[in-house]
Amino acid sequence: MNKILLGRYLPGHSFIHRMDPRMKIVLSFLYIITVFFANSWLMYGILFLGALFWIVGSQIPIKYFWDGVKPIISVILLTMLIQILFGVGGHVYFKYGIITVTSQGLLNAVYLAIRFILIVLVSTVLTLSTSPLEISGAIESLLMPLKRFHFPVYELALMLSIALRFVPTLIDETERIMNAQRSRGADFSHGSLWTRIKKLIAILIPLFESAFGRADELAVAMEARGYRGGEGRSRYRVLQLQRMDWVAALIMIAFSVLIILMRVWG
Repeated sequence: MNKILLGRYLPGHSFIHRMDPRMKIVLSFLYIITVFFANSWLMYGILFLGALFWIVGSQIPIKYFWDGVKPIISVILLTMLIQILFGVGGHVYFKYGIITVTSQGLLNAVYLAIRFILIVLVSTVLTLSTSPLEISGAIESLLMPLKRFHFPVYELALMLSIALRFVPTLIDETERIMNAQRSRGADFSHGSLWTRIKKLIAILIPLFESAFGRADELAVAMEARGYRGGEGRSRYRVLQLQRMDWVAALIMIAFSVLIILMRVWG
């Protein structure tokens, strides 16, 4: 549980940490979109260099990126297996009923795994180098044009900020409850799948009780402080784009344009 990186922030002084959170979010989405245009080893090599630029620039230890990839390894392997067994195109290596193993299916499976890993790496950089409050503030700023259409921008930003803030708290609370249950003789790692699912009830009930309790305490605290929404509220830190933001944007746009042109001309 303590390996989950969602909502966790590593303070630092790298230029990635100092970048405007709005630019980091926009460039991360641009990178993720660009990943789906790649269809050759050369394109994925260029995209890997782009991810490496983010990783090195963030000065975050490599082990954190491995922690970000580990939770989805099973998902990647399952997706690869489906692609291998039911892929079409290219030379047929094996065929039995609806199961067909082809050269194109194997290649697509590898490409799919690379896409997953690249997306997770860049998302991990964004999460670890940007605090939850900065992420929610950036999303609020990016969605501000929707306010003229009566979209609840402030409420959405508040919910996102609270959700990101309490993800690590709930993870730690889950770990504490599991340790308490283990000290009473509970075993969550043995038995059949259905048996282990039933054992999780001993974790979910106190976890939900704790979560609702925290939510009620937070609501009372906000009301006691006179919170009435984000309308007219000022900010301690005003978001402003700096020169490093535009330099990073130009580099990322150059990568994206190069990949798209290679896909179109390829």
